[in-house]
Amino acid sequence: MKRKLFSELSPLTYEISVKKNILQRKLQDFIQREQLSQSKQASYLPVSVYKHTSLIRRQLGNTDLTLQENKATNLRLAAPKVSNILIKPNETFSFWHLVGKCSAKEGYKNGVTIFNDSVRPGLGGGLCQFTNLIHWIILHSPLEIIEHHHHDGLDLFPDFGRKIPFGTGTSIVYNYLDYRFKNNTENTYQLIISVSETHLNGELRSDNEQLYSYHIRAENEYFSKENDQVFRNGQIFRKCIDKRTGNLLEKKMIKENHARVLYDTAHLEIQNNY
Repeated sequence: MKRKLFSELSPLTYEISVKKNILQRKLQDFIQREQLSQSKQASYLPVSVYKHTSLIRRQLGNTDLTLQENKATNLRLAAPKVSNILIKPNETFSFWHLVGKCSAKEGYKNGVTIFNDSVRPGLGGGLCQFTNLIHWIILHSPLEIIEHHHHDGLDLFPDFGRKIPFGTGTSIVYNYLDYRFKNNTENTYQLIISVSETHLNGELRSDNEQLYSYHIRAENEYFSKENDQVFRNGQIFRKCIDKRTGNLLEKKMIKENHARVLYDTAHLEIQNNY
């Protein structure tokens, strides 16, 4: 029998572990003194680098629709805290540094969260869709992703209107599971975020035209069965293209998926059986 972690022993030990992790991250940031982005600009930078929209209310297995509505509320509260942020040369974007800790006092509600391989309500739940959007946009830029967490090894929900490859999502927990990227270029960038009735909208802008374009594609995707358990497999590649010549400069695998499927697999085509 697998020995339980300290955080799994009881609700009290879980809370102790969370507070310890939060304190450790604050201490780490203090010691490292990373230059975090915090200045905003109302006017937009002149060059649009990449845009993406994400449907807010999505079918996620059998999850309570109320949690989807609450997620919409949480996104509306968090979006203005990030929108119009400037990421200047040598600065690092930190999602939690800008959004801060979610609280009921601020109006945040219970949304979808993932805990111990299962879905459950949690205050501020659903904000991972926010970092999913940002991550997908940043993958289409020269900015360097320096902290990115994912529900590695788990395929939680069946595909429903999927627009981006499986495996490009994010996992965040205040403040020790953050989403961060750094601007190691000479350009300044700006994130523009808005929430409509139906969509979360994001755009990355810059003060200069970009030399390269980026394309992300999934390849070699299939489902396999291993010891009576179904897994989702595949690879995600990122191509860098010279915009002036159209030449491929680099093709790099950025993620390899081997994720245990946690939903009904009766409708899936399973290629391999082990």
